[in-house]
Amino acid sequence: MKLVKFRTAENEPMIGVWEEDEVRRLALDGRQYRSLAEILEDEDLLSTVNFLLDRNSKTYSIDEVQLLAPIDQQEVWAAGVTYRRSQVARMEESEVSADVYDRVYEADRPELFFKAQPHRVVGPEGTIRIRQDSEWSVPEPELALVLNSRLQLVGYTVGNDVSARDIEGDNPLYLPQAKVYDQCCSLGPCITLADSMPDLEEVTIQLEIFRNGELAVEGTTSLDQMARTFADLIHYLGRDSSFPCGAFLLTGTGIVPPSDFTLLSKDEVAITIDGIGTLFNSVVQG
Repeated sequence: MKLVKFRTAENEPMIGVWEEDEVRRLALDGRQYRSLAEILEDEDLLSTVNFLLDRNSKTYSIDEVQLLAPIDQQEVWAAGVTYRRSQVARMEESEVSADVYDRVYEADRPELFFKAQPHRVVGPEGTIRIRQDSEWSVPEPELALVLNSRLQLVGYTVGNDVSARDIEGDNPLYLPQAKVYDQCCSLGPCITLADSMPDLEEVTIQLEIFRNGELAVEGTTSLDQMARTFADLIHYLGRDSSFPCGAFLLTGTGIVPPSDFTLLSKDEVAITIDGIGTLFNSVVQG
């Protein structure tokens, strides 16, 4: 089952279920649930969604609605150096601290960092941003774990951890500036509930970057290339930290564009993950 936040031309944002090419809204009026995040808190999530599903309401074609980022007040966090390819790329970009990335890849403790508040997140068809002071920025296609306030894994979505590789490469202490800024993250197009995902060992992630309508960069990886488990990442995220509204946890990237490639304004980025769908964004700078 796929949950979405969406808007039509006539309505305020709504929450719905996406089935094939149609969206049907959930009936939240007068109920105890007011947001998608509150629904994700339910102990019997699937039953609750089926109860809220308004079978008598109008269905909308997926082409006639605007899908929104499936986030409310959750924090967005991210894990780094979880794939071997990511470790190699980080060592290549940073001559002064290559061994830092090598050590974190082998360490028990993962690299975890804060990525975005909700207002810095864009949704499907939204515009991701390149920092004005970056000359080498790339998308990072990642599977995002959807966690409730109890840090239970309730679903998955597609994430784009847009990063300024030159800023991070200058010094690892610049990581927050390389990662956290307006429109630095995109999420969507939906949340696939955990029970509805395919076998995770068979899930692939695909990146396509288009420039002037032509395919400029593409790459594919699979979740079986990860060096860490989701349980391990969630465990460390929750150490001495609470998330009263829940959290999104980006799980790292195994696809890194060539070192001579940087995003440019008007590029288009498509990230597709099996069982979820495609997150599409255009690019602006400054």
